[in-house]
Amino acid sequence: MIQFAVRAADVILASFALLFLAPLMIVVAVLVTLQDGGPALFGHRRIGRAGLEFNCLKFRSMVVDAEERLTRHLAANASARLEWAADHKLRHDPRVTALGRFLRKSSIDELPQLFNVLRGDMSLVGPRPIVQGEVHRYGRYFAHYCQVRPGITGLWQVMGRNDVSYRRRVALDVAYVRRFRVTTYVSILALTVPAVLGRSGVY
Repeated sequence: MIQFAVRAADVILASFALLFLAPLMIVVAVLVTLQDGGPALFGHRRIGRAGLEFNCLKFRSMVVDAEERLTRHLAANASARLEWAADHKLRHDPRVTALGRFLRKSSIDELPQLFNVLRGDMSLVGPRPIVQGEVHRYGRYFAHYCQVRPGITGLWQVMGRNDVSYRRRVALDVAYVRRFRVTTYVSILALTVPAVLGRSGVY
């Protein structure tokens, strides 16, 4: 019953959001393409409910040769390798474009994930979708992660995002799954607005 209510809310809210945000999304898509001629959208393989992979959509915030640039950067920078190993993130990521930095800080880059919500790959609220290389970090708690759809927002996002350690992020994901309630879903949605406006932990 709870899953049904959350899914219904996802579809209704995501549909209204897409209608309202369509003009902004069109402008962003054009700007991303104009900056270097690359595609506006970027699809990355992520793990969803039941451990099934899906294509997670974002506005492209990185250069077109992002993977090659990351490999070179990590090979030449020991501190970056340690940071990447610890959190799977880089505070000063050489792959991110100037426009991409703005899109990330404003969370506009994640708006295409509303289509993932409509397709049933994601929920508006849930654990942050992870890549295959992050599964080992969850250990025995990976089973908890797989019980719900990953979300555009969640406890991690409203409690500091990248300022939160990876271990704490896993704990927050597990806490959300164990306390999965409609009230929790609504509360996190409400807390997302000030979190996005405050841009805490975004880089």
